[in-house]
Amino acid sequence: MRINKNDQVLVLTGGNSGKRSRVLSVDKEKGKVTVEGVNVGKKHIRRSKKNPQGGILSMERPVDISNVQVVCPICGKPTRVGARFDAEGAKYRVCKKCGKDINRISPAKKKK
Repeated sequence: MRINKNDQVLVLTGGNSGKRSRVLSVDKEKGKVTVEGVNVGKKHIRRSKKNPQGGILSMERPVDISNVQVVCPICGKPTRVGARFDAEGAKYRVCKKCGKDINRISPAKKKK
């Protein structure tokens, strides 16, 4: 799973298909991502001391990770994401379209 928080993604399916937005959270166990302004649902809130007015809240619901695709920040195209190691051993996420590094996943390992 190579989608991270704050990545720009393109929604592939559903009512919001074609929309580009930012990832708010990633749930790796369930394979879901929450995307800003996508799959908005309503939640009814009962009156309480904490929320004396009550009412209806609009909130983003999770979307399956297979329904979004990362948008490369360098070339601006939706792409698959690969990984590579550099000479020192640091791991990078790589755009499959332009071949440029998106960001570093982990630092180089220290040699013993």
